[in-house]
Amino acid sequence: MPEPESMVRRIRDHESGKHRPDDEYAELYCRVYGLSEHALFNDGNDGDEEADLGDEIDAMELARRAAASDVGRQTLERLEIAVDDLAAAYPRMPPAQLLGRVRRHLQYVARLLDGRKTMVEHRRLLVAGGWLSLLGATCHIDLKQYPAAGARLRTAAQLAEHATHAEIRGWCLETEAWQALTEGEYQHAMVLSQAAQDAAPRGSSAYIQATGQEGRAWARMGKGVETRAALTRIQHMVSPMPMPDRPEHHFKYDPAKSEAYTATTLAWLGDPAAVPYARQVLARMESTEDGGPRPRRAASARLDLALALLATDEPGEAGHVALQAVMSGLLVPSNYWRAKEVIVGVEQRQIREAAELSEIYREMCGSPAKRDLPELSA
Repeated sequence: MPEPESMVRRIRDHESGKHRPDDEYAELYCRVYGLSEHALFNDGNDGDEEADLGDEIDAMELARRAAASDVGRQTLERLEIAVDDLAAAYPRMPPAQLLGRVRRHLQYVARLLDGRKTMVEHRRLLVAGGWLSLLGATCHIDLKQYPAAGARLRTAAQLAEHATHAEIRGWCLETEAWQALTEGEYQHAMVLSQAAQDAAPRGSSAYIQATGQEGRAWARMGKGVETRAALTRIQHMVSPMPMPDRPEHHFKYDPAKSEAYTATTLAWLGDPAAVPYARQVLARMESTEDGGPRPRRAASARLDLALALLATDEPGEAGHVALQAVMSGLLVPSNYWRAKEVIVGVEQRQIREAAELSEIYREMCGSPAKRDLPELSA
């Protein structure tokens, strides 16, 4: 084995995207993260994608050099547009692929922060870096890379503090709540969701999203009154909202997200009303209207619908819908537990589709549908 210092340098180069690991190390990375080489390293189109991203960064760099300062108005504007584009790509782009683009933009922000700039330019860079760090943390959570996610969330929170940006701070706490929810830490998720509401500007996207996370946490704990109170608060905030220009933007709340959160929350609560909500959300996520199809959200909507169908004692359709979600190949590791929950419910009803669903899940998601899942509270 190489010396430890050499290994550290090599790993840093790999994870910063400077060098692609050779076959031996690539296999080790895949084993650690439980992902394919294509998912981690985008085999087959690395050259084209890397060239496109390099062109994007080069274009911003040229604009910067043409300005009087080390940063410049045009560079900042293009950087902020790039941040919005990356956030809008989140529902469609595989998290490992999006993470690579986020890293490159963060490297560019760090370089700009080292240059000469005005106080206004400095704050705008901090805000851009905060959003990028937050988006990177979200991708890490999708991939179940929790130490990296925690580091990026801390960075985003620090940048938000320096920039006095309350909404990014709210989103950081909301994202922590989401991670706690996926790990079955429902009480902790509820506390973090309420802290996010305290931190975020009232009525902002972060505030509404955090209210939704609170409702989902209450639902997992079986607290119907508190769950429905949270859903009512969301409805009052969302009903007067217009549809945003880019509803696919991860950090912009829209009516479709409200419906999706309602479907998930009612399904977790075991409320039969979740079935029509989930069907409506699925149709909307596959529609060409309101920003176009959002395939990853559609896969999640299928899991909501499948769980709701189990609650209404329709295991056959539940198994079929869950099978569609699993076979889509769009589920991210942070959502695997939701598919497992449906599979266990289908198996308990001993229907013939159960064995096929479990086998396909094993093939697509890389692990058996274990029964060590957190229970829904009665």
